[in-house]
Amino acid sequence: MIHITVAYPNSEGATFDHEYYAKTHLPMVMERVGSAIKRVEADRSIGSGQPGTDPRWIAAGHLFVDSLEEFQAAFGPHAAEIMGDIPNFTNVQPEMVFAESTVIG
Repeated sequence: MIHITVAYPNSEGATFDHEYYAKTHLPMVMERVGSAIKRVEADRSIGSGQPGTDPRWIAAGHLFVDSLEEFQAAFGPHAAEIMGDIPNFTNVQPEMVFAESTVIG
């Protein structure tokens, strides 16, 4: 399985509407991309590895798919709309990582 992580970096002045992200943005992504997405998770950062320091990311979304090619084919026609929605919940540019998952337990 492949997962796409979309992480939203934390910085001074960064804003993020977690409710909009979870209740509006991610459901819209799921609807547009359809069956290419097998599972979606949303993370809200609550801390970092060093007590008293801010987490590196404000939030992250994880899209689980069977193949990167299938995801790209389904996402492509909706990319402008999906990316255009980002200013509705944050003022930061997301970072994307594509990874292969191995279940270990």
